[in-house]
Amino acid sequence: MLDLQRLRALHAVSVHGTVGAAASALGYTPSAVSQQIAKLERETRTVLLEREGRGVRLTDEARQLVATARELLAIVERAETELEERRGVPAGRLTIAAFASAARGLMPGVLAELTRRHPALDLRLTEVDPHLSVDLVAKGVVDLVVAHDWDIVPLPAPAGVEQAVIGDDPCDLLVPEGHPFAGREAVRRAELGGERWICQPPGRVCHDWLVRTLRAAGHEPDIVHQADENPTLVALVAAGLGIALIPRLGRGPLPAGVVEVPLDPVPVRRLYALWRAGAARRPAIARTVRALRDHWPAASAHTPR
Repeated sequence: MLDLQRLRALHAVSVHGTVGAAASALGYTPSAVSQQIAKLERETRTVLLEREGRGVRLTDEARQLVATARELLAIVERAETELEERRGVPAGRLTIAAFASAARGLMPGVLAELTRRHPALDLRLTEVDPHLSVDLVAKGVVDLVVAHDWDIVPLPAPAGVEQAVIGDDPCDLLVPEGHPFAGREAVRRAELGGERWICQPPGRVCHDWLVRTLRAAGHEPDIVHQADENPTLVALVAAGLGIALIPRLGRGPLPAGVVEVPLDPVPVRRLYALWRAGAARRPAIARTVRALRDHWPAASAHTPR
């Protein structure tokens, strides 16, 4: 008989592409995931993974087994949902993926409240980029996602995935002290040409939004420094190396040497909670979405320097 946990491990590798990334998503060590798949290979007397460069490639037999695993995991999810719904109490494991600033600025309070109020609920948080997290919830790798989009970069919601708005997160222009924009009541987007920009790397939602916005205003952005984390971007602005557009969530108080200037119109990214339609009846999903909305006003409160 095939072991469900071993099938889950193979499914995670198929979704994430590497054993290490699958292990991170599942909360295991890479060696534990490798051991699960090795046992599955012995059980099925089939080679499931082949080395390819520094990564691995699923064999044809593995891909067929992954399709079966996806069906079995969906059946298990329905059974768990029905049991939890009958009890009416959030319980069992709930895996959540959230982007970096939400994981820092919103999730700690939400997780603490849910843990305190619902001791039978086993919460697991993973930090994942919004571009990837929606696909993870659609494929059943995580139960709930906290993601965001921008006005010109809408968030795609695949079939079978439901969503609810958590709130809107304004974005401000951050400039070094002494910059011509410092002290202005507002700066229009048409004035942003010719600046040296600091932003996240290509492929990130914030980077794509900045490029599209400036090009729409007739400017080709001169991006001189790139970093993943907002605190690093703020530190580069403080050093006088350029200007940046950074959302308020999880940003924290600004350091000396950085001035916040509103843009006109104000850029806003919208936060969503997303989950599979089949799990919508889980009390754990409903309570978590409610907690996200309840904590949003405090998490999004504006705290300028």
